[in-house]
Amino acid sequence: MLQRGISMIEKQQLTKEGYKKLEDELRNLIDFVREDVKKQLAEARAQGDLSENADYDAARARQAEVEGRISQIEEILANAEIIEEKKGSKGEKKIGIGSTVEIEFVDTGKVATYTIVGTIESDPFHGKISNASPVGSALIGKKEGDIVEIKATKNYSIKVLKF
Repeated sequence: MLQRGISMIEKQQLTKEGYKKLEDELRNLIDFVREDVKKQLAEARAQGDLSENADYDAARARQAEVEGRISQIEEILANAEIIEEKKGSKGEKKIGIGSTVEIEFVDTGKVATYTIVGTIESDPFHGKISNASPVGSALIGKKEGDIVEIKATKNYSIKVLKF
């Protein structure tokens, strides 16, 4: 949404690591992948009739995909707000984006460690949960020792062991 030429795009919260990862991906796409796609297009054009050329169609589709991702990353980086990692100390600080938190699931006793990140960086399979996820949003503002109820299909509780 634009208003008087000013973008009303929401800031994307990223950790320093997440910002660097996106910068690296962008450099790779621009410096290597884009050039490779250009070569594929040139080779496909050299085959002749483009109207029935599957290689050309595939290269054009890949080009659109690459250019779309480049635009997406550029927009994210242009609207990024870098969040400093928050290290907790007993009684003083509260959990926020960038905090690495060790929790215990009260019902099962299972212990897990998560880093709370912005939605762009979330990767639950690698221990990075979004601040907008049920667990992430419930943990924001909490301290060591707090027991937090997570609202889900079946509600459950977790205890903050340390952060």
